[in-house]
Amino acid sequence: MHLPHLRLTAEERDRAGAVAEKYHADLRDVEITANDGAVLRAWSIREHGGNGHVVLLLHGQGDNRADMLGQAEMLLRHGFSVLMPDARAHGESGGAITTYGVLEADDVRRWFEWIEKSESPRCIDGLGESMGAAELLRSLDAERGFCAVVAESPFATFREAAYDRLGQEFGRGPRLGRTILWPAFDTGLAYVRVRYGVNLAEADPARAVARSTVPVMLIHGLADTNLPARHSEMIRATSPRVALWEPKAAEHCGASAAEPVEYERRVIEWFEEHEGR
Repeated sequence: MHLPHLRLTAEERDRAGAVAEKYHADLRDVEITANDGAVLRAWSIREHGGNGHVVLLLHGQGDNRADMLGQAEMLLRHGFSVLMPDARAHGESGGAITTYGVLEADDVRRWFEWIEKSESPRCIDGLGESMGAAELLRSLDAERGFCAVVAESPFATFREAAYDRLGQEFGRGPRLGRTILWPAFDTGLAYVRVRYGVNLAEADPARAVARSTVPVMLIHGLADTNLPARHSEMIRATSPRVALWEPKAAEHCGASAAEPVEYERRVIEWFEEHEGR
């Protein structure tokens, strides 16, 4: 929950500027205030004469907004504008702790509202990776106005992710966490609830997707040993509206590297197909 802030570097800022310039788009720094008073910061890259979509890009654990510049460039190439926040307690955003979707769901809702008021888009879409994917899916409980979302390598529930981590510590699978080591997880869960007033059991993307009508495409590499593909398979099983692509050779958040052409085709088509929702 306490992660080092990976601050933006001058090189990363230059990269963002170069991407915006390449597509004749406007880059600006924006910020909002979260429900608990934390100041959250982002880049807005607005495509002039684009397709009317704005995509909210959410990065993974321990990263910052610059980690999503590859996805931003891909989307700009197809006429999408993007908003790239630093998650709370990451990058240049405030917030004391990371809660894996518990507090972040409302942060996503507030970013959605900022896009609506500031950009007046035809569609607002979302694309997240790993922690950002889980936060995006969890936010569907708080914000149901997305035209469509894409989530790569999310966890299904915080509990299941913890079981994976506990098992990995001993070179084993999640069963060890579910059976012998579950008291350690529950003790930690209780401590966090008392110490910080946060119930991490509410970090439950699968439940949020089951209750949502937003079209969701999951991407999960079958070579992912960080969060196994069973997490996305669990989420898909909650709703017939969920699509799942499992590239065989892709590692954690590695679909764009393993199959770049297919990744781009699937993501762009998913957003374009659901613009009239």
